[in-house]
Amino acid sequence: MTAKKVHSGLSKWYKTQLLLKNETIKAFIPDTRRFNRRNLEQMMHGYGMIYIKPERGTYGMGVIRAERRERQGYTYQYEETVRRFATFDAFHHSLATRIGKRSYLLQKGIHLLKHHGRRFDIRVMVQLSPKGVWEATGIIGRLGHPRKIVTNYHSGGKPTAVEHLLSTHLSAQQLVQLKGEMNRLGTRIAQQLKKTYPHHRQFGVDVGLDRSLKPWIIEVNMNPDPYIFNQLKDKSMYRRVMRYRRLGLTQ
Repeated sequence: MTAKKVHSGLSKWYKTQLLLKNETIKAFIPDTRRFNRRNLEQMMHGYGMIYIKPERGTYGMGVIRAERRERQGYTYQYEETVRRFATFDAFHHSLATRIGKRSYLLQKGIHLLKHHGRRFDIRVMVQLSPKGVWEATGIIGRLGHPRKIVTNYHSGGKPTAVEHLLSTHLSAQQLVQLKGEMNRLGTRIAQQLKKTYPHHRQFGVDVGLDRSLKPWIIEVNMNPDPYIFNQLKDKSMYRRVMRYRRLGLTQ
């Protein structure tokens, strides 16, 4: 693996472009563009809500949620602070000042499902098995902090069993089907990225479910934290994830 590819792999834009080459995966990727005034205006008017995120970064740091509402102007939230603007010009100027010269992306906003009023998304851990087959070894929900826009553990999110979070949204049979769909999506993503990263043995796929229960790929992590699975009462997933991880480190 070249140094250039390792460096590019940290870029959300680069990973998105790799995934867009796969027609099956493409259907699950929200519209993603580079931050500039034209793209910002088009996406705010087209979607009403978007996420603005650093091209490189971890733990949800630097992520901004922006909204446009008729007769109420524009708002954006960064961490726990919400700012409101009457005009697009003032809104854009404030964002551009906050971002500075850093490279940021715009992503169509997914209205995530909620549990007791708190947004959540789902992490699918995909690892290469001892037989060289990609497997979804773990799946866990991440329940966002009530006052924050990201669900990351390091930003106050709470790792929670998927079954608990989805129990009020769908039946047991539907849950099994949806988990299977997310696991298959995760393995397809790993197979696609493996073409560029042949030595990589695990990926963490962050999936957001919208109100119609469609899964959307929020982000793919190259070095996913395995220890969030230890937060669950049932340790079987954690043990499997760690077993596969140790096998990968010794090979």
